[in-house]
Amino acid sequence: MTTTREKSTSVSSTRTTDRIPAALVLGDGRVFRGRAFGATGTTLGEAVFSTAMTGYQETMTDPSYDRQIVVATAPQIGNTGWNDEDGESRGDRIWVAGLVIRDLSRTVSNWRAARSLPEEMASQGVIGIQGVDTRAIVRHLRDKGSVKAGIFSGDAADRPVDDLVAEVNGQADMKGADLAANVSTDETYIVEPSGEFAGKDPRFTVLAYDMGIKTNTPRNFAARGIRTVVVPAGSPVTPLLEQYKPDGVFVSNGPGDPATADDMVEQVRTVLGKKIPFFGICFGNQILGRALGMETYKLKFGHRGINVPVINHLTGVIDITAQNHGFALRGRAGEPFETDFGTAQVTHTCLNDDCVEGVALDDGMAFSVQYHPEAAAGPHDANPLFDQFIELMEGNN
Repeated sequence: MTTTREKSTSVSSTRTTDRIPAALVLGDGRVFRGRAFGATGTTLGEAVFSTAMTGYQETMTDPSYDRQIVVATAPQIGNTGWNDEDGESRGDRIWVAGLVIRDLSRTVSNWRAARSLPEEMASQGVIGIQGVDTRAIVRHLRDKGSVKAGIFSGDAADRPVDDLVAEVNGQADMKGADLAANVSTDETYIVEPSGEFAGKDPRFTVLAYDMGIKTNTPRNFAARGIRTVVVPAGSPVTPLLEQYKPDGVFVSNGPGDPATADDMVEQVRTVLGKKIPFFGICFGNQILGRALGMETYKLKFGHRGINVPVINHLTGVIDITAQNHGFALRGRAGEPFETDFGTAQVTHTCLNDDCVEGVALDDGMAFSVQYHPEAAAGPHDANPLFDQFIELMEGNN
């Protein structure tokens, strides 16, 4: 399987130095010049920003960031180095197309750090630029929206600006991009119960579609005594239901345009038709919405960070959530709508912009949210969603 990075990144050197020139070039012609770190060369992607003050390792290894150049709003990055425990992808692969920061910490101070951030980026061929005004870049992206971009370092940074802008604009649009296959597992694997449930019969079996699943999701299931069968995106669900006889089906987070995921929409419709408990997060929320007849659209600059307030309209409770999405469902809270599977409604919205953050069937058999319950943003505001899914499976047995 050819990865997006292989398509969009040209690495000419893996030297880590702050003396190599680099340029962040946006598709609208704006250029921000700084210095290279990590690998050097050229990388292309969509420029987005993350408001997270911590967790750059989790961000960079999140498969949902495939083909995106992330601008960090936190002014200093790299002080915690890189460890072998906090990666959110199998094999700790870095999925961001590139990283844009203001100041690179010269000292690694975390006791778990095995190496520095630039060392890990260089070893994985990930290109970064430091020494740029990230505040100005973020203000520009908020005004103009997420745009095509490229980081050019080393000799590439000295090319004529018009040529660089043309190369940036020559890449494919994020709208209409089907990226789940790039990040999904190639083959099925199983995560068994852990902790106090290790070695015991699982309480339930969950069939989990890997649209770009983060490792902490099956870990949360395992800690609750659940066996998780992780399968490739788009896998036909009927034979999987016959083989594994799951008590519930889960669809994970992931990158790309949900409007391209017709195959997954059909799999979820099959699950809903069979009255099997369903839980989706992020991309899974958009897939459930589409299965219920809702439309999706591309947000101007998306939601990315660990401090996004979301209100649950069923309970009135506000959660502080971790999010990473550039697309959303079109709908409004308080307006129930009919579907092929019964009445549904928008259950959650974002307090910042009224964006849809959750949908559910009124019979309780399917629900989803547009954020990460496995992340510690609130710090644990959304984590009980895993328990809600378990209660749903218990009630269905």
